[in-house]
Amino acid sequence: MARVRLIGPEPVTVPELGGRTVQTDEVVEVPDGRFDAYVCQPTTWESVEEPEDWTPPETEAEEHEPELPARAAAKKTAPKKTAAAPQKQEG
Repeated sequence: MARVRLIGPEPVTVPELGGRTVQTDEVVEVPDGRFDAYVCQPTTWESVEEPEDWTPPETEAEEHEPELPARAAAKKTAPKKTAAAPQKQEG
């Protein structure tokens, strides 16, 4: 079981705990499979103890969605856009 802390401004009801009301700053255990549903709400919940096999979402996205080779090459070779300096007219 994973552990999370309620950091939101008011108590909330947690279905995984049988509909129990959790108070602000209270630490509760939640099922490992539901851990992501809590930590994706950073203004309401904070992680106290992650599941053993949990991988942060940023790492998962990098592992499962590799950049296409053509797009990676375009990033390396694309010219940088710069604003042209105003030209002075002589006369």
